[in-house]
Amino acid sequence: MSKTRPLDVRGRTTVITGAAAGMGAEVARQLAARGARIALLDRDAAGLAGLTASLGGTSHTTHVVDLTDDDAVAAVVAEVEASHPHVQSLVTCAGSSMLGGIDQLTMAEMRWLMDVNLWGTVNVTQALLPALRREPAAHITHLVSIYGLAAPAGRIPYAMSKFAVRGFTEALRHELERSTVSVGAVYPAGVKTGIILRGRFAAAIDPAIAERAAAAQAAMYHTEPADAAARIVAATIHRRPRTMIGREARLVDVLARVTPTHYWAPMRRPLRDAIDTTTPIR
Repeated sequence: MSKTRPLDVRGRTTVITGAAAGMGAEVARQLAARGARIALLDRDAAGLAGLTASLGGTSHTTHVVDLTDDDAVAAVVAEVEASHPHVQSLVTCAGSSMLGGIDQLTMAEMRWLMDVNLWGTVNVTQALLPALRREPAAHITHLVSIYGLAAPAGRIPYAMSKFAVRGFTEALRHELERSTVSVGAVYPAGVKTGIILRGRFAAAIDPAIAERAAAAQAAMYHTEPADAAARIVAATIHRRPRTMIGREARLVDVLARVTPTHYWAPMRRPLRDAIDTTTPIR
């Protein structure tokens, strides 16, 4: 099947990571409404159970897994393949955030975020690729971020991980260009999922200051999860290589390409409070 021809998701399986909440859960709901079978992956067993109950039907499965554990990923992919003979697409929504400047972060904290955001994505993609290749047409959708287009101060680990996911996605797309598997990246701007409020911050930061910075970042998020999920579902079905979600993502994409060494200047002021993890609470 041509990579330009949309996928028919009815009766076929989509694997979704980070499915227990946020955009992952919304993507699952919208694909299930289109008749897709869903394999839901997350560390949150209770969240997965609640989502599955809301989806209805008996064709969906839940799989509790830590994507940074190689053996656990291999085992869960075997479970998925045993329950779902036709795995047609993968949508990687799992991820976290980390607040802190370079002088506040430890190597362990930065490695943890890279393990979650980058290696978790690589791990499940590599493990599931043989199943995707068995289908006449399949697609992989990786959620990157607006911070995979431009790297702000105060978000070094997150930007590193998302630029790396972007590089992995683009290289994989080129590597699979002669296969039946297409690959795409989605770049959301601020989606109101609460990820920044649930994310981690450097242990060296006063928790009250970290909470203030996270709240300032969250206040900049405007896109509803259901709207973002609709774009992700469309990008997957239509096998799009690159999708922007939100006006800010489109603006930052253009800005970073037009002035790749000076894009931070216009970004600094809007992000001032969101990257401030040092000013004491008064």
